[in-house]
Amino acid sequence: MAPRTRDALTLDLFEVPVPMPALPGNLDLDVPLREALSDALKHCDLDRHAVAAEMSRLTGREISKSMLDAYTAESRSDHNFPFRYAAAFEAVTGSFCLTQLLAKSRGCKVFPGAQALLAELGRLEQMGTELKQQKAALKRYLDQRK
Repeated sequence: MAPRTRDALTLDLFEVPVPMPALPGNLDLDVPLREALSDALKHCDLDRHAVAAEMSRLTGREISKSMLDAYTAESRSDHNFPFRYAAAFEAVTGSFCLTQLLAKSRGCKVFPGAQALLAELGRLEQMGTELKQQKAALKRYLDQRK
């Protein structure tokens, strides 16, 4: 079989995520979580009051702007964002930041909506390329035996 050559013009379809090592204290996501929440709020079209009100409506629990402020402030380590609010937060902010954060920490990657279809298409195209290479190698081998 011929040695594989790398096509320098084609970018890798996927960056392979690596899980965070399961070492004592290494999986504490407090700071990355606060950063992800803050970033999603910065890029959201709604202000924090509106985000809190909509999250309250979606969860049936009272969530205030001051609670969001506490969840995002690094100095407020005594206030932790409850996981039960994650889906509502992402729905209101239009973000997948919490899903992506958890996936990344576990060595996964999430492809929402049409991105999942594009990833699958890329996987199938890669398989097709590999099958073509295997067929060509088999043909070369058979031709050499003649």
